[in-house]
Order: sequence, then C-alpha cells, then structure tokens
Amino acid sequence: MPILFLIVFVDLVGFGLVIPLLPFYAERFHASPLQMTGLFASYSLMSMLTAPLWGRLSDRVGRRPVLMTSMAAAALAYVWLAFATELWMLFVARGLAGACAGNIAAAQAYIADVTTPENRAKGMGLIGAAFGLGFIIGPALGGVIAGDDLATADLATPCLIAAGLSFTAFVGVILILPESLASPGTYRSRGRIAATRASFSRPVLARLLGVFFLVTLAFSGMETIFAWWAIAQFGWGPRSTGFVFFYVGVLSALMQGGLIGPLTRWFGEERLMLAGLALIALGLLVMPFARELPTLIVAVSALALGMGAMQPSINSLISRSAGAEQQGEIMGVAQSVGSLSRVLGPLIAGGLFTAFGPNSPFLWGAVLVLGALLIGWRVPRGMTAALAPRPQPPPGPA
Repeated sequence: MPILFLIVFVDLVGFGLVIPLLPFYAERFHASPLQMTGLFASYSLMSMLTAPLWGRLSDRVGRRPVLMTSMAAAALAYVWLAFATELWMLFVARGLAGACAGNIAAAQAYIADVTTPENRAKGMGLIGAAFGLGFIIGPALGGVIAGDDLATADLATPCLIAAGLSFTAFVGVILILPESLASPGTYRSRGRIAATRASFSRPVLARLLGVFFLVTLAFSGMETIFAWWAIAQFGWGPRSTGFVFFYVGVLSALMQGGLIGPLTRWFGEERLMLAGLALIALGLLVMPFARELPTLIVAVSALALGMGAMQPSINSLISRSAGAEQQGEIMGVAQSVGSLSRVLGPLIAGGLFTAFGPNSPFLWGAVLVLGALLIGWRVPRGMTAALAPRPQPPPGPA
C-alpha cells in the first residue's frame, strides 16, 4: 500500500496544482460564472459516463492497466490545458481528463484487494490522505508559481508541472506497482445499467449512495465557487486561494492519514460518517458569515475535518457491500454517482451565485448535507454485515 500511496500522491499533487487555477483561467477568457462552473462540470460529466466502464475493466484486466491509462491521459490533458488559447480548448482538455479518470476507482479497488474488511476504512483513508497531501502541496505550489496578480498570473507553468507529475506516476505504476487482482478476467461483469440497478436494489447500499450523492453535490458546488466567492469577499488572487486549499489539505491528511484508523475502531464507520456529515453542514452554514479570516478558518476547518471523517468511512462501507471480484464494479458505480454530483453541483452553484448572490451556494449545500444526514441516520449502526450481498452466480452481460 505505501507504493500505491506514493503513486496516487504524485498524481494528486498535479491535480491539486490545476484545480484552484481553473476559475482564473475562466476569468482570463471572460467566462461567465455559469460557464466557469460548466468547465468544472465537463470533467465530471465525462467521468460519470466512463467511471463504471473503468471499474468493470479493472475487474477484467487488472488494476495496473487502468491506472496506467488514466495517468497517461491526465498528462496529455494537462499539456493541452497549458497551451489553451480559447475557452473551448479548456472544455476539451477537462473533458479528456474526465473521460480517462479511472485512477480513483481503480485505486480504491486496489485497496479493497489488499485489505481485510476490518481494515478497509483505514485503507480507504490512505487514498484520502493522498488526496489531502496532494491538496497541501498542489494548490500552494500552483498559487506561488502563478502569482497573485489576476492580470499577469502564470497559468501555463503549473499545468506543465502537473503533466510531468502525472507522467511520473505513470512510470511508477509500470516499474514498481504489482498487480493486486489475483486472477484478472475470471469475473464476467455486468453492464453499466445492470450494475447500477443492482446496487440501488439493496436498501442499505442505496442509502449510502444517496448520502454520497448529496454530500458530493454540496461540496463540489462549494469548491467550484470558492475562488469566485473569495474574490468578492476578500479580493483574493490565486496565491491566497491556494493557501486556503493548503490548510484544508493539512487537516484532511491528518484526519485520513492518521486519525481515521483509531476513530473507526472506537466509534465505527457508521457513526464516523454521521459525525463527518454534521461537521460539513456546520462549515457550510458558517461560510456566509466569514467576513474575517478567523471565521473563515472555523468554517473551512469544519469542512476539512468533516470530509476527512466522512469520505473514507462511506467508501469503506460501500466497498464492503461488494464481493472480492466486484470491487471495481461497485466502486465504479459509486464514482459515477459522485461524478453526477460533480456535474450538477457546479452548475447549480454557479446559477445560485449569479441569481441570489455569493453566499447562496453555501446555504443550499448545508440543506443538502442535512438531508444526507437524515438518510445516513437510517444506516444501521454496528450492522455492516447487512451490507454483504447474497452469493449469486456471475451474471452475464446486460
């Protein structure tokens, strides 16, 4: 697992380098807030369509080929982004990256392959910690390189560095990452529609996917408009925004990389998921009142700690609902649900931002997360065995 952690970490540093700069790319090309949120949504739309395909493919051919393909495609997409000269080129670059974004579902399936159910949340926390550390170094580095002047910010260099990091991760998979799937190709996976229908036919799993959908819908909207909100609220540029993401990454990495294991043993994944949802709702409710830095720190701290507790817990619960031969399929369905949220979340947040003001997306997000909390409350505590699917013969193609 340490090797996988390092590879995903390197890839996510590149991802973190670029994400906070996208609103400034949009500003440079005179995009409206709705177009800017559409830029974020283009990545997620393509990921939504392809994530189940990548997940099923990783069950058939192994995790390594999917990881290699997605990281190589990411490198190409970052190069395209670096040399974009028109708005449509930004959309094509982000769409390409999203279409080949099979690395997260494959990495989560890899973790499931090499961990026991009891250690699953800790293993999923490893991927979350790679995310957190990637967002510690990536946004801060991208902000420093880009500068804090909106007119003269260097947006191309961080993209080229991101391309180099994704290519490095690609080489790392080839050279040092062993295949985790014992017998690739032995499971005859279902079609995308059949896999999704089967996932939602199990009540507890359906609730978990519903929680995942709502909280991702809220959080993706918040992430998308944060830079625009910070411009309106504080007059910030890329560097200041990058440092906020740095701080969020530190807290998230501490939670998912160190605390998630003991907390899961003490409280269980279900309770930890609920506590995380409550913290996220609190952070979103405080954000509109952040007129000064201390209040903003309180809000983003609650968001970071909440996501750090909720994300690995719900990923572990979803993973434990699948048989060993279905990890890629189930995690692919979950990533597709999350991608649908990341399509709708930025679009809704952009529309609310334009129509009702900068604070409205945060309040809308708080309502969504409170709804997720109500749904999550119905997940049985201490009864994760109820998630296990009944043994069935391998299904044929849909």
